[in-house]
Amino acid sequence: MDQSAVATFAKDQKFEGFLLVRSAEQRASSNGSRYLDMNLCDRTGEINAKLWDGAYAPPKAGSIVKVRALVTEYNGRLQLRINKLRDAEEADNVDLSLLIPCAPYPAKDMRAQIDETIANMKNTVLQKVILELLSMAGAELEYFPAAQKLHHAERSGLLHHTTTMLKGAHAILTVYPWLDADLLFAGVIAHDLSKIREMKSDEAGNVNDYTTVGLLLGHLVHGVSQVAEAARRAGIEADNEYVLLLEHMVISHHGEAEFGSPRPPMFPEAEMLHWLDVLDARMNEMGGILQRTPAGAFSERIWSLDRRVYHPRYLSETPAEIEEKPERRPRPDADTAYQGLL
Repeated sequence: MDQSAVATFAKDQKFEGFLLVRSAEQRASSNGSRYLDMNLCDRTGEINAKLWDGAYAPPKAGSIVKVRALVTEYNGRLQLRINKLRDAEEADNVDLSLLIPCAPYPAKDMRAQIDETIANMKNTVLQKVILELLSMAGAELEYFPAAQKLHHAERSGLLHHTTTMLKGAHAILTVYPWLDADLLFAGVIAHDLSKIREMKSDEAGNVNDYTTVGLLLGHLVHGVSQVAEAARRAGIEADNEYVLLLEHMVISHHGEAEFGSPRPPMFPEAEMLHWLDVLDARMNEMGGILQRTPAGAFSERIWSLDRRVYHPRYLSETPAEIEEKPERRPRPDADTAYQGLL
């Protein structure tokens, strides 16, 4: 399947090829005419698209479509103006690995890193609670993304986010060895697990909506109840201090009320969890931005960062090297869980 990657799109470029539907809905313009407003993507990036023809029904989120379009620009951001649209067919032999954003490592390898961390814990209370939390998360953890649109919005993104943070935690413990390592590791593993109950994701890692729990409670509040339930299942008293500390880490990891945390981090491991989360999220976002921004240029304004991002002209970096950096360009998972999408 030979087609241009979304990350390489430029204004006035013509495109014909296959893209994954992130979201699609029919809307009404100011003059009352109907049109399709869609977000389409491949594994390198996402782009908004418009089809100014109300006769088309919106394609299903998570489906593959073939489009013929022109790359335009609106409010400083690239956009696709679609002329023709159809669903992909089996005879198209679409290479899904080029379309589905995936974590750069196989899910089984990332899960093995988490399991090894748990096996090495000396704190049996935390060890038991985390094992129960993973059991409650179930098989969905293997493919679940960490977000709908922002950082680690990819197949197995939640595992990717968690294992990268674990690597960061290991590194930071060499600087602050007095931190409780097991508590920090437990917080990293637990902090976003409740996103599996917050969002609705298909096996391609495409989130098309939030659940009732997600809308009414969110993953921080629900995550606290999940920790309490895991402790109960593990036969640990609810007033055990380590259970309470882990609950606090979950509910405070966004740092402040403005970003959803009812309490700020109130002990060192909770504070470190917050900054590891912020660091990993921002580096993942910036890595993706650099991938689609030419060296020596600025990106469009990134609303989640509230700034534009500059791609430095790194002396040691050629375009080919940028393309191959695993933390910047997601590679498809080796498993075949999404083979039946078409």
